[in-house]
Formats: sequence, structure tokens, C-alpha cells
Amino acid sequence: MTDSIKDIIRRLPESSGIYRYYNQEGALLYVGKAKNIKKRVSSYFIGKAANRKTIELVRRIHQIEYTIVHTETDALLLENTLIKQYKPVFNIELKDDKTYPYIVIKKEPFPRVFLTRKKINDGSVYLGPFTSAGKVRELINVIRQNLPIRTCRLLLNDHLIKANKYKVCLEYQIGNCKGPCEGLQSESDYLNQINQIKNILNGNIRSVIRFLKEEMSAYAAEMKFEKAAIIKKKIVFLENYQSKSIVVNATVQEADVFYYIRKDEKVFVNYLMVRNGAVILADNTTLEVKIEESDEEILSTVINNIRTLFNSDAKEIVVPYSINWIDPSIKVTVPTVGAKAQLLEMAALNAKHLKKEAEMKSILHLKNQLPDSQSLLNQLQQKLSLSALPLHIECFDNSNFQGSNPVSAMVCFKNGIPSKKDYRTFHVRSVEGIDDFATMKEAVFRRYSRLLKEMAPIPQLVIIDGGKGQLHAAAESIKQLSLSDQLTLIGLAKREENIFFLGDKEPLQLSIGDPVLLFIRKIRDEVHRFGIRFHRNTRSKGFIKNDLETLEGFGKKTIEKLLKRFRSIEGISNAGYDEMIDCIGKSKTEILMNHIKKKGGG
Repeated sequence: MTDSIKDIIRRLPESSGIYRYYNQEGALLYVGKAKNIKKRVSSYFIGKAANRKTIELVRRIHQIEYTIVHTETDALLLENTLIKQYKPVFNIELKDDKTYPYIVIKKEPFPRVFLTRKKINDGSVYLGPFTSAGKVRELINVIRQNLPIRTCRLLLNDHLIKANKYKVCLEYQIGNCKGPCEGLQSESDYLNQINQIKNILNGNIRSVIRFLKEEMSAYAAEMKFEKAAIIKKKIVFLENYQSKSIVVNATVQEADVFYYIRKDEKVFVNYLMVRNGAVILADNTTLEVKIEESDEEILSTVINNIRTLFNSDAKEIVVPYSINWIDPSIKVTVPTVGAKAQLLEMAALNAKHLKKEAEMKSILHLKNQLPDSQSLLNQLQQKLSLSALPLHIECFDNSNFQGSNPVSAMVCFKNGIPSKKDYRTFHVRSVEGIDDFATMKEAVFRRYSRLLKEMAPIPQLVIIDGGKGQLHAAAESIKQLSLSDQLTLIGLAKREENIFFLGDKEPLQLSIGDPVLLFIRKIRDEVHRFGIRFHRNTRSKGFIKNDLETLEGFGKKTIEKLLKRFRSIEGISNAGYDEMIDCIGKSKTEILMNHIKKKGGG
């Protein structure tokens, strides 16, 4: 800490407010809020920060400014305003709302209702923002099917309507508009419909249904049964539409639900807006935490930003742990049981899925940016502590289907790329029934006894697709052939994707995006693909040879037709009835279909 910074901190007030960090060029680096400005700012310079970005922030700080405010509410609002205006590089990047769709109720006589992405200060009512344009269009479609409103751009003032300047269009003829352009609908009746539209958009469909039932009763009383029947259809439609909503509980009428997951420098948040007992909006937000901030600070900032973005005035916030919310009129709930806890579980599920999606995207990105083969093999040697550079790698996998036709497959990678001419497959000879360990032992023994006999090169690394059981089975063959000192044997667990070494109690765990793990998985996926294809062909041949030839009328030509058309046993088993008739005729199709069903294949 420089003497100038020490002097600034010495003079800071012990009051609540906003503090701002600037670099030597005067650019704003960070805006923060604090109950005690002096104490909070001092914490950045005392002790060693664990986060590299916080270290970098502190290194750049040249000037500190502050603003004292009366309440925490004022501090939060000022912080939010400054972040949005100046976008400091070390603050959480708050989501901008300019790309979100709104439904606008235009400020004009007989207001139009339509989707827009531009929110302008023209006195119109903007409902939203919504997270999905598709959802907005669905809502507008619901509105137009049940509350006829105009779609034209005519200027409908009293003077022009009374002067008979307009004529009704096709929308009136088909019942989608009540014809306000010709004075066939009063403005008060039209505005009543606009109020019902607002109810639909706020999730209060029951109110609209009550309105339509009153309208239906009025038509029925006037003996206008055809019109009453049309209203009845609209009520049924809305009741069915409402049933699509996630009905929570009558006791949870209005709340904002937030679930938060923090992974390294990323924050994943799911927001559920509950109105009238139903979730009417769900939004996922991914943020980057750029310096060390507590979970409570981040969650409070995110909640404030999202509530502002979606114009929420709900008086209850449901969160996974307690936070000190600035507004005492808003209830903060941390539920453990009941409907609110179920809501929180739903938000948690979405946040976890968001995190998983981000991890998968990261893996795909890394896959596209894998290092060159030489660098990758060097990393592989280092991470696995191999005595030699693994220029020759082989991987084994077993395959069987519902206890039939057990086989093994082996793929070979040389200099980091597949060597397909060296791929091998193994029909099990010495194993009775399904014994995965014995099958692995046989395949490994046959492979390397053959290499020894031919005096061919032995791989530096052998990967066994499976856990400790398969690994130990393979090791028995390696030991029997006296190859233990010539190669390294590892197992790759199928689910956790941990790497097992012989004799180690704990597996090696590489990070999900580690290029070495991605490379090993690539090899494993290749042997899995190769093994499944071999097994499928084995099953197909066995089915053809042992089964089809025994069926009445199924000679060589019929079997060739089936193979040419459907390729494999899976293709034959999954073929449609009409497809099969087109290939071999009706009588043979019925014989074959019955046979497949008896075998459990259909």
C-alpha cells in the first residue's frame, strides 16, 4: 500500500455510502457500497487477497472517492446507477434490458397491443420485459383469440369516426375486431378489454374468465345464444391455457424467487416471478464475479438488478439463505418446507442446469482449441507421471447386449491421432456367459501375447474403459505376460471419469475442461463407438444366420433384401409395418414381425 493510499484511507468516513476506485489515468475501476466505507475499503489492502482479479484491482488503484448517503437503499440505487452508466471493468456485468421483448399498449385512442423491443418514453404502457419472444407472441395470440382488438394503424379519433372516414376490414368480418373504426364499438368497451389484457399479462387469467362469464350471461339473457356459445369457447380456451401455467399454491400469490450458484468466477442465477399462484416468468442469468465479493453482496446486487429489469414490486423475496435486504417493507423468506420450498427447488434445478450447460459449452470450446499433438502428449506424460512419452496408446472396451454376444474392441492412437489399421476386435472364446472382468482379461492377454509373438512394439500407455474391477482383470494378463515394467495401465471410470492407477487407493481427478482428460475421453469414446459397431454387426449376423434362415419362406434373396434396405438387426427391428411390406411383402412381414416380438425386439 502506497503512502498516498494510506493517507486516503485514514481520511475516509465511517459512514454508509458508495466508494469508487480509479486508476492512474482517472478511469473508473470499481464501484462498491458499504455500511462503513472506511472499514470496507481498508479490507482490500489488509491481508492477501485470494482472487487474482482482486489482486489486480488493488494493484491498479490510484485514487479513491466516496459518497455518503443516508440509507442503504440510497446506496444500492446509486451503486446500480453508476455501474450502468460507467460500466467499471471490475464490477459484475449487469444484464442490459435493451434486447428483451415487451408488449406495448400504445398511448392512442383505441390502443393497439403488439410486440416491441424498443422502449421509448411516449406515455405508452410497456409490459415486460419478457425473456422469450416466442412466449410474447403466444400471449398476443391468446389475447387476440379471446379479446378482439384492432391490428390496423388507423388514427381513430371521434372526428374521423363520426365523419365515416373508415370502413371495417376483413378482421371485423371474421370476428377478430369489433369495428371501432365505424363506431361499432365504444371506446369505454374497448378500454375494458385493454384492462382484461393487462390481467392476462399479469397472470390473472381468472379475472378475465369472470369477465367473459358475465358477458356470456348477458348474451344468454338477451337470447343471443350463438354469441354466448362463442364466449363459452373462449372461456374453455382460457381455462386450458391457464392449466399450462405452473400452478404453485393458492397461498403463494406473489413472490420473487431466486436461486444462486457460484462456481469459481461465474455466478448462475434463476429467477421465478410468481403472480396469482402461478410462475408467469422464468429467467436465467450468468454473471462474472471480477473481484472478491461475498455471496450475500452478489446475490443482493443481482436481486436488485433483476427486480428493476422486470419492474417487479413483489413484497416477498424467496432465497436459499438469509440476506440483509435494504427495504424493510419487503419480506425475505428462506423456506425449508411447503410450496415456497418447492419453488426454490425448481429454481435450483434451473440454475444447476444453467451451470451444466455453461460447463458443456466450455468443454466444446476447449475441444475446438485442443493443443497440438506433441504438446498434448507432453501434458499427458506429465499429468499421469509416465516414464516415457505416450506415442503409442491403446484402449480396450467390452460390449454386450442384454446378455448376448459378448465382444471386446481395442483402438490404437499413435502420435496423438487414431491409427485405424491397428484397431482390433475380439470374439470371446474362454468365457461362459457374461463376465466383464474375464472378458477384459482374455482380450488384453490375446492382444499382447500376439504382439510379443510378432515382436511388435508395445504401447507406452494402455487405457481400460471401466473401474477398478476391469483394471485389475487387465493387470492379471499384463503380469502373466511379464509386461508390467514396459507399459502403464490405467482405468477410466465410466460415470465419474476418474483415472485409476494400480495400487492407488484414490483416483486421479482432472478438471472437467482439462485437455488431458478431454483427450483420454476422446480415445474412450472412439473405442466405445468402434466396439458398439462391431457388436451390432455380430448380432446382425447371428440373427440372420441363426434366426432368419429358419423362418418359412426366408431364403438368401429375402435376407439380402432386408440387409440392403435396413442395414442391421436394429434397422430391421425398428422398421415400420408399411416399410417392411414394401420390402418383402405382407405375408413374410407378418411372419417376421411375430418372430421379432417373440424375441423381445419389438
